[in-house]
Amino acid sequence: MTGEGSPSKNITMQVSRPLTVSASPKGLSGRTRVPGDKSISHRSLMFAALASGRTYVTGLLEGEDVLRTADAMRALGATIMRDGTNWVIEGRGVGALSEPVDVLDMGNSGTAARLLSGILSSHAFNSIMTGDASLRSRPMRRVTVPLAANGSEFLTREGGRLPMAIRGTGQAKPIEYRLPVASAQVKSAILLAGLNAHGTTVVEEPVATRDHTENMLRHFGVEVDVSRIDDGGRRIALTGPVQMTARDVTVPGDPSSAAFPIVAALLVPGSDIWIEGVGLNPLRTGLFTTLIEMGASLSIENERVEGGEPVGDLHVRYSKLKGVDVPPERAPSMIDEYPVLAVACAFAEGPSRLRGLEELRVKESDRLASTVALLNVSGAETEVIGDDLIVKGHHAPLGGGTVQTHMDHRLAMSAVVLGLAAQKPVSVDDTAFIETSFPGFVDLMNGLGAGLTP
Repeated sequence: MTGEGSPSKNITMQVSRPLTVSASPKGLSGRTRVPGDKSISHRSLMFAALASGRTYVTGLLEGEDVLRTADAMRALGATIMRDGTNWVIEGRGVGALSEPVDVLDMGNSGTAARLLSGILSSHAFNSIMTGDASLRSRPMRRVTVPLAANGSEFLTREGGRLPMAIRGTGQAKPIEYRLPVASAQVKSAILLAGLNAHGTTVVEEPVATRDHTENMLRHFGVEVDVSRIDDGGRRIALTGPVQMTARDVTVPGDPSSAAFPIVAALLVPGSDIWIEGVGLNPLRTGLFTTLIEMGASLSIENERVEGGEPVGDLHVRYSKLKGVDVPPERAPSMIDEYPVLAVACAFAEGPSRLRGLEELRVKESDRLASTVALLNVSGAETEVIGDDLIVKGHHAPLGGGTVQTHMDHRLAMSAVVLGLAAQKPVSVDDTAFIETSFPGFVDLMNGLGAGLTP
C-alpha cells in the first residue's frame, strides 16, 4: 500500500510542452480505454471523505486535478492511500472534517474548488483556497453568493476570484436557490453544503445538468428527491444533517476524454477504433447524439451498469460529416466538448450553429473566444452571434497556424485533433496542461496510430 502522501509527488510545476501536429499518414485503429471520469473521480474522493467507514475506488482518474482533490481531503483529515489499482479512503463523517493547517491549492480544477466550497461552508472552521494562474482568473461568485445564504462568509479578490478565505459555520442554514444558468458545479456545491445543514436544501435548475452528485449521494445512502417543475427544469432536494455510509465506487471512462479520439477517428480517413468502458450517463452524452446527427459512424455496444452509472463500448469509424444545428438545451450535457465539436464542424459539409454557449466564457479560458481563435488560425471560417457559434464548414481547414491554448487542456487536445486532419501542420503552444484531465493522452493517441512526436 502506497503511503498517503505519495500521490501528491505527481503534482509538479508545469514546464511548457509545445507540439507540432501533422496529418495522420494512415487511419487510426485499435482498441483503447480512456482515463476515469473526472467528475465522478472528484466526487468519489470528496464523498468518501464525508462518509463513515472505508471506501475503495477503482478506476480513479489520476490526473493532476483529481490528485489536488485527494490532497485537499487529506488536509481536511481524511486518510487517502493508493493500494495497487485501488484507492482507499477512510472517511471522517459529515460535519467532522478538521481545519487545514495550510492553504488548499486546487491547481487547475474549477470543479474541485467549487464543490469543496460547499463542503467547507458548513464546517465551523476557517480555510483558504487558491489555485494556479488559470483558476485564479476564474470567477467564484456564482458559487459564493448562494452559499453565503447558509451563514458562511467568503472573502475573495476583486471580481470574486481566488485566493479565497472561507469562514464556515457550524449552524448551517438550508438554502433554497434557483440557478440563473444551468451549472452542475453550482448545484453540487449547494447540495454538499446542505448535507450538514438543519432542514431541507432545494436547488432548481432551468434544464437538467449532469447528475453525478445526485447519483453518488444516493450510492452513499443519502435520500435525494428529484422532480420536474412547470417550466421543464428540475427540483433537487435533500434534508440534513445526513449520515453517509462508505460504499465502493467504480469510475467509468470519461466521455469528455473519449471525445478526442472519437472526433479524431471520424476525421482521419480510414480510421476504425473501439473505446471500451465509457460512461453513458444520458446527461453527459450530448456530443454522441450530435455527432450521430452529423452522420458519424458511432455505435454503442455491450451496454451495462457499473457503480450506478451506465457504461458501454464505442465503435467509431471515419465518416463524412454534415453541418448541424445544436439546440441550447443540449449544452449542459456536452459543455466541455464544444471545442472538439467545433473542430468536427470545421471539417463538415455545410454550416453548423452551436447555440447557447455562455457557459464557455467562464471555463479554464474564455473557451468560446479561444475556440474561435483555434479555428481561425487554421483557416476555418467562424462567426459569433450573441452566445451562438457558427462554423462554416466546407473543406478540411488549411492548418499551418499556432494555437494559443491559454493553459486550457481541452483547447490543447482539440488543437491536436485538428492537426491530425488539417492540410498543413498545426502548432500547439503548450500541451503540458493536458495531464490535468487526460494523463497519457499522447501515448494513447500514438497507440491508435496518430504519430505524435513531442
